[in-house]
Amino acid sequence: MTSTDNTTIVSAPGKVLLAGGYLVLDPAFSGLVVATDARFYTLIRPGQHPTTTGPYKVVVRSPQFNNATWVYWISIQSNTIDFSPSKDDESRNTFVELALNYSFAMLARLIPAEALTKTLESGLEIVIAGNNDFYSQRKELETRGLELNTESLKQIPLFSSTHTTLSKVHKTGLGSSAALITSLIAAIFIHFDASKLQQDDISNTQFLHNVSQFVHCLAQGKVGSGFDVSSAVWGSHTYRRFSPEVLQSVMHQDAIQDIPALLKIVTPKETAWDNVVVPFKLAPRLHLMLADIDAGSHTPTLVSNVLKWRKTKPEEANGLWSRLGGSNDKVVELLKELDQVAKNKPEAYDRSVQKASSVAASEWGALVNQTITNEDATLELLVKIYHEFLTVRQYLREMSKLSEVPVEPEEQTRLLDACMTVPGVLMAGVPGAGGFDAIFCIVLSDESRKGVEGVWSGFQEMSVGPLLCQESVEGGLVVELGHGHGDNKPLAEQTPTVQRLLQL
Repeated sequence: MTSTDNTTIVSAPGKVLLAGGYLVLDPAFSGLVVATDARFYTLIRPGQHPTTTGPYKVVVRSPQFNNATWVYWISIQSNTIDFSPSKDDESRNTFVELALNYSFAMLARLIPAEALTKTLESGLEIVIAGNNDFYSQRKELETRGLELNTESLKQIPLFSSTHTTLSKVHKTGLGSSAALITSLIAAIFIHFDASKLQQDDISNTQFLHNVSQFVHCLAQGKVGSGFDVSSAVWGSHTYRRFSPEVLQSVMHQDAIQDIPALLKIVTPKETAWDNVVVPFKLAPRLHLMLADIDAGSHTPTLVSNVLKWRKTKPEEANGLWSRLGGSNDKVVELLKELDQVAKNKPEAYDRSVQKASSVAASEWGALVNQTITNEDATLELLVKIYHEFLTVRQYLREMSKLSEVPVEPEEQTRLLDACMTVPGVLMAGVPGAGGFDAIFCIVLSDESRKGVEGVWSGFQEMSVGPLLCQESVEGGLVVELGHGHGDNKPLAEQTPTVQRLLQL
């Protein structure tokens, strides 16, 4: 089915937490989260099951997985709904189920029943798909007889099959569940014309954010820090978490029985959430690189063990957290200064970055001394960022030692140090909670990128798989199709991503 009639497509980005792992759990500290151009997409269109009285059939498909079709039935009585999964489904998808159940329960309170039934009268088909970068492509490359590098990854079709079930897939840590839930919930409210019921655009987006945070927390069984959902909504930013108490009273399955109470909590004008979001973007010519390590860690275990250490040795831990938090903030401040310099003196900035990209960061200090006329502050800022992030890594290794949790394991240290010897590499680190899952680098040129990829492919201690994604230029939530976005364009004029989604 390739028609765009009455079709809504909404996307949300994946994320990488460059600074603030562990600390972001505490409202006293902030983290730097960068949204990726790897995105999750939700497509909603009329189904093939017309009925005038209900129940209405909702079919959800995730075509990248085996056995990934779920059927739900919705009945509407006045301003309440009865939502039930099909008894014939082989498996359940808690994230999708909760997102649908709570979204429709809220819709029944927010829009007239006639409007709800009119949009549901043919049933709904919902297709959910994520960029290939959300899942390891190692097996796909092996099947195709291709090497593990970016050129090979570019040959894999968009939304490629994972050849496995959802429960067995190897994820790359880009925040797939948060991006999925955010795109799904936003797509539902937008499809039913219920995304603009607050007093202004910011409040409308905050509402979608709050609902997504609630559902994501409920699906995970705990109130997390929320930076991944926040990034899926707002894009790249520095993030300070909301107080967990905001959601504590509705963190149970019976919350579905009292939708008015839940709506009060997620509606911005009713309940003030205290999360702090300050927009951020990397300065021009700074390129994010990500890699998946085939020796993953179990993030919840890492986090619980670090928090256990903080609880048993508070003085030792809190002192380190304060020092680490200070360094994280300094890195962010310096990166913002660099972006400002690029805006104020773009030509001088470009020349300085070009110089820096030709030598390793450890030699940039000498470049500053060789520069007779200092036309801008770029080189000094690059040196400061380089040194400050080395300090962040030093604190993370200290945390590893004191907590006996491999936040920056020795193997990762050797890999990151090797990356830092490549000319034009500004930063290299372990994102989020660290461990063996992934690494990131920020580089200054295509040559630097190629040099880093050479280090990755030649590294013997672990298998390092590059990802194709970079920092998102689109920001957070994006309406890709529907409600004034590309509705009138014929299929041939839609973006390749939209065309592919319509064909899934």
